[in-house]
Amino acid sequence: MNLFGYFQTVVRGELSAMTLAGELPAGLDFSRVTAEPPRDATHGDVATNAAMVVAKPANTPPKVLAENLARRLAKHADVASAEVAGPGFINLRLKESFWPKIIEAALALGDAYGRSDLGKNKKTNVEYVSANPTGPLHVGHCRGAVFGDALAALLEATGHDVTKEYYINDAGTQVDTVARSAHLRYLEALGRDIGEIPAGLYPGDYLKPVGQALADEHGDRLEKASEETWLPLVRAKAMAMMLELIRNDLASLRIHQEVFFSEKSLHDSGEVRDTVADLRAAGHVYEGRLPPPKGEAPVDWEDREQTLFRATEFGDDMDRPLLKSDGSYTYFASDVAYSRNKIKRGFKERIYV
Repeated sequence: MNLFGYFQTVVRGELSAMTLAGELPAGLDFSRVTAEPPRDATHGDVATNAAMVVAKPANTPPKVLAENLARRLAKHADVASAEVAGPGFINLRLKESFWPKIIEAALALGDAYGRSDLGKNKKTNVEYVSANPTGPLHVGHCRGAVFGDALAALLEATGHDVTKEYYINDAGTQVDTVARSAHLRYLEALGRDIGEIPAGLYPGDYLKPVGQALADEHGDRLEKASEETWLPLVRAKAMAMMLELIRNDLASLRIHQEVFFSEKSLHDSGEVRDTVADLRAAGHVYEGRLPPPKGEAPVDWEDREQTLFRATEFGDDMDRPLLKSDGSYTYFASDVAYSRNKIKRGFKERIYV
């Protein structure tokens, strides 16, 4: 038994009875009538918005409708009292004799208790963790991992077709920084004195195994090669090993995601380019200037004309840049292309933790 689903049925049943009795006009839509926990637990056990959503199409004042409905609900075998609150909400207090029914249902159903087909197999994407593959997960990442996995499990239990996804930020300058840091550890593995790790590179010991793996695989060949030659090789190795590290950390939490989606693939396939072009064709992109952050110009603030997405037309507090000053795409542009990619893959519900 789902407590709120049960009382949603009870409330809708009383509305139907009011229709049959001529207290409400025929043909009203009760689909938006809900039963849920009250905002304040001291107000009762169940709250319903029935009078609020039915009053206007019924051409009846919400409070009058609420009082009529409350009188009916108060007579129900499981209801101790029904009180009208505010402009027309109804708060129900349940009889003590009702609660054992919940326990009996839980014992009878066992592991199936709480499961339902509420989601009606809706294709749902839950993206969580998505930490940059520049090092191990930290406790903040793990907090999001546990929350996201629990949410995905709840959605699956309520009849959603869930895909658990991780977005790999394997494009951009931070990936090359990881590669250069790993190359330094590679030289160290060859026995070279690398001194202090230069500012701007990643100093963590977690890159030492990457350096050793590169030394085992390539010997000293990468030491003699140009950066243009070794950078893509080292970058690919570092990304693969960092992702393996992250997957192992997630596995230790018993978290296994079905999809690891590459940001780089959006650029390589032209999806970012095409998304920006389509937004421009639809009139959502313009050339303009943005004010400095929070009204104060930082030392490195560059007041220039930019290619901007009209984000404020969709509820954002500012329009968002799509291109950097060097002509490359911003991280936001990749995000927009990624969101569109999820839509193209058929996800009707898209959740980002």
